[in-house]
Amino acid sequence: MVNSRLSGFRNLSVPERLARLADGTALTAADLSALAPEGGLGLDQADRMAENVVGVFGVPLGVAANFTVNGADVLVPMATEEPSVVAAASNAARIARVRGGFVTSSSTPVMQAQVQVLDVADPEAARLRLLAARAELAGLADAQDPRLAELGGGVRDVSVRVVDAREQRYVVLHLAVDVRDAMGANAVNTMAEAVAPRVAEIAGGRPLLRILTNKADLRLARAHAVFDAEALGGPEVVRDIVHAAALAEADPYRAATHNKGIMNGVTAVVLATGNDTRAVEAGAHSHAVGPDGRYTSLSHFARDADGNLTGTLELPMPVGLVGGATRVHPVAAAAVRLLGVSTAAELAEIIAAAGLAQNLAALRALATEGIQRGHMALHARNVAVAAGAGPEELPRVVARMVADGAVRGDHAERVLAELRAEAAR
Repeated sequence: MVNSRLSGFRNLSVPERLARLADGTALTAADLSALAPEGGLGLDQADRMAENVVGVFGVPLGVAANFTVNGADVLVPMATEEPSVVAAASNAARIARVRGGFVTSSSTPVMQAQVQVLDVADPEAARLRLLAARAELAGLADAQDPRLAELGGGVRDVSVRVVDAREQRYVVLHLAVDVRDAMGANAVNTMAEAVAPRVAEIAGGRPLLRILTNKADLRLARAHAVFDAEALGGPEVVRDIVHAAALAEADPYRAATHNKGIMNGVTAVVLATGNDTRAVEAGAHSHAVGPDGRYTSLSHFARDADGNLTGTLELPMPVGLVGGATRVHPVAAAAVRLLGVSTAAELAEIIAAAGLAQNLAALRALATEGIQRGHMALHARNVAVAAGAGPEELPRVVARMVADGAVRGDHAERVLAELRAEAAR
């Protein structure tokens, strides 16, 4: 059974951390080898995944600790180049753990495809004709992927909209498809292309676009947690986090950065598991636009009757465990095994929990010491390395920059020069 409470994990060397993960997780020897640069994605594999390949771009892969999701401990892989993300998520998960961790849920994995029809003489009547032919169109779509139907998936609904755009009226048919444990883009795109000629014939127009929508508002993941007031720093911190969250709900300028903080956690797990970061980000930000057309916060925070902080997050989560890079990329496969998930729904819910944890960590920092203190302390390592600090020099240069409140390249070079001059004497 996994224990996500990895006390002292950050103080271990990389080999020691890997040994710690190997003891008590489902990671195999091959998984551990894949995490090393020479054992990860090779050029031959990369060349089959993308075009004009000339190399492989590495991103740090960390493990967020302390997560309890629906009563079970989880170690969360996060691929990110931004300092403080993994540490912040781990710290927020530790606070949530006091009150039982994260409670999550999700909707069925339904993705939608659109078929656009042009030059329709009677759009409203065409809409009704298409709705009358729903069974026929659903059957035609399902015939494109019999295996999906065998697994319990397939078309769940057919809907039709009339869209006014630039003095033109388009008839747009939606296929809502349960894609099971896949992300689903290929499945719904294939279905849309197959039904498009018949849709156009019924509507009396010309088909144009036949593609999925990344506004995956029928495929939602949700996370909720209670953050202990004392662990957060007291009732004043709870109060100020609620105020900070309220501004994000009311002001799109604040909401953009607030939601970016959520996506720091979300995108890191999506990338680590080989899923489509752009699809998830597009769906999340479109979901942040409310019915009134105003961009707002994806999460909500309030104080409960006991004075603790409650946080909730809901966002589209089109991720999968089959297809794409999830099984092709050896590091992504290892990340999925580390999570211990067996369905796309489980993965989606853990990602939502990571997003809420990241959000809480940022709000707490903003409500107390400010975002820069913790962030810059970790960023100082990158600055020191760029200035030329070696392994033995790195801790001293970082400590000096943080103490001086000057995390800059020129200051790092000056500190490094002073340390080396002292050592030479």
